[in-house]
Amino acid sequence: MKNIKVKCPAKINLTLEIVNKRPDGFHNIKSVMQMISLYDFLDIKVQKSEEIRILLSGNSNEIPYNEKNLVYKAAELFLKEAEVEGYEISIDIEKHIPVSAGLAGGSTDAAGTLYGLNEMFDLPFSKEKLHQLCSTLGSDLNVCLEGGCLLATARGEKIEPLKPIEMNLTLIKPKNLGISAGEAYTKYSKKLFKPQNNKTEKLIDAMNSGKNITNMLYNDLEYAVFDDYDELQYIKSKLPNSIMSGSGSTYFVLGENEIPEFPDNFQVIKNLKFINNGVETIL
Repeated sequence: MKNIKVKCPAKINLTLEIVNKRPDGFHNIKSVMQMISLYDFLDIKVQKSEEIRILLSGNSNEIPYNEKNLVYKAAELFLKEAEVEGYEISIDIEKHIPVSAGLAGGSTDAAGTLYGLNEMFDLPFSKEKLHQLCSTLGSDLNVCLEGGCLLATARGEKIEPLKPIEMNLTLIKPKNLGISAGEAYTKYSKKLFKPQNNKTEKLIDAMNSGKNITNMLYNDLEYAVFDDYDELQYIKSKLPNSIMSGSGSTYFVLGENEIPEFPDNFQVIKNLKFINNGVETIL
């Protein structure tokens, strides 16, 4: 039996702007995405077997441990593309990234699965091929595979590295509220007014010139769902400079030293920072 451990970081969206709706039903976006120091861990074990089997386990009761999990789909895709037969793949998912939170927890675990299996089977795929596989599974996997600070376009799978910046941040999430991407994008589609403020380009210019970006964050999906949830309005009232990540329901605030107290039905994760890597193995 061989095993490997993979460290899978969360991401936040410093900007998220929706460009238009695509013929395939998805949306074209432009978003500055940043990996942060909050991690899930995968313990991947591989052993010979008479038939291919994929077994998932983990510490969370909020995710499925079957073919519905993106980790399962990633393992299945890897085995198919690598033409691997006669192995049992066991993956234990140690979750610390909140679920349905706009932090790419499922995507980073799937990217970590592809990366880890590629390492265990002696690198049958190039980085470019891994990116191709990531793009077939979801919109955020490529960002999680590559890491750092990136401009993501199209569905989010086309990425371009940006100048690294150093920032501290705090996350605030309503414990009993998760917002799916489907819900958020549907609500955005129904909005009669759709802002087009080129916030992403302005943020990148500020980053390149070394300006403070804490007041330049923006998310079209926050605009789409904000009025429907008291919890989101409460976070914003306590931290006016905070912004929602992805489709929510997590908010983040950059560089704040003093974070007000939140009730017990909110999860607050402090002392995080921007990081320059994506998924990686742990020795």
